[in-house]
Amino acid sequence: MPANLPPQYFETEKKLKTAKTPQEKIAILEELLAIVPKHKGTEKLQAQLKSKIAKLRSQAQKKPVVAKRGPIFLVDKAGAGQVVLVGGPNTGKSSLLAALTNAKPEIADYPFTTRLPQPGMMPYENIQIQLVDLPPVTEEYFEFWQAELIKNADGILLLLDPTGEDPVGDYLVILAKLEERKIELVNEEVAIPPDKFLFQKKTLVVINKKDLTHEESKLRELQDALKPNFNPLLVSVVQKEGLERLKERIFNFLRILRVYSKIPGKKPDLDEPFIFRQGSTVMDMARMIHKDFAEKLRYARLWKKNDLHLQGVRVNREYLLQDEDIIELHL
Repeated sequence: MPANLPPQYFETEKKLKTAKTPQEKIAILEELLAIVPKHKGTEKLQAQLKSKIAKLRSQAQKKPVVAKRGPIFLVDKAGAGQVVLVGGPNTGKSSLLAALTNAKPEIADYPFTTRLPQPGMMPYENIQIQLVDLPPVTEEYFEFWQAELIKNADGILLLLDPTGEDPVGDYLVILAKLEERKIELVNEEVAIPPDKFLFQKKTLVVINKKDLTHEESKLRELQDALKPNFNPLLVSVVQKEGLERLKERIFNFLRILRVYSKIPGKKPDLDEPFIFRQGSTVMDMARMIHKDFAEKLRYARLWKKNDLHLQGVRVNREYLLQDEDIIELHL
């Protein structure tokens, strides 16, 4: 059955070429969806439009915004996850942000260069993860708004400096200040229940300045203090040692799933995946695309990028999604 699209559809479609922000694109796609005649000949087109809208909402790859409301600073979440950088003065948080993202924070060899939250987007393969640098935590300084940003983040990257006078003492100060705000750091493998999300934060510990660590005793003391809760990663931001491994660890501890949608008879779009967390199902994907999909979904077909034995296999609605699955929904 032909689609028989009205002229208004093609005029509206031209606007997509000049749309710059995800919000503008979503508005145009929703307008196109409203214009499309609803019959069997347009079912594939409707599915494509709904899928594109869902992807734009899922990715949310917008420019991060820092908004000040009274004494509180908020950073809108963007990308596949938000990780905040926490540490003491001169641990190299701003240098790490600059090395991993598109951000250009002020960097200096004196403390408290960072006064406001500084967001940046870290590319990892075909997604982006948001990192937010916070002012240093000390015995005297830990603002209420810092704690609120930490509570709302998806995880913490705790940066420590083994070259300071008392690295273990600096680490314990950070733990104490977080505890005052009822924030508990837990390791990457802990499953945090939803009701504990604000108060238990998955934490990846990074020991910076590997290239300047000459006192092995201080490094060993710091590593011992982190046991058995954390498995720290040693890096050198200046020499860019360990940064690729760090990106991989950030991706893994966020438990991100990249899932690609496939329209029947067409190739999947492998450049813009849907973003889910581990434990999500085919039904979760259907709900994200459109409520009609969730209500009418009968089954899905599954392709694996790297497994030739799993090509177009039929799966039920409760199938647990895996990273880089290719899913074709059938109503």
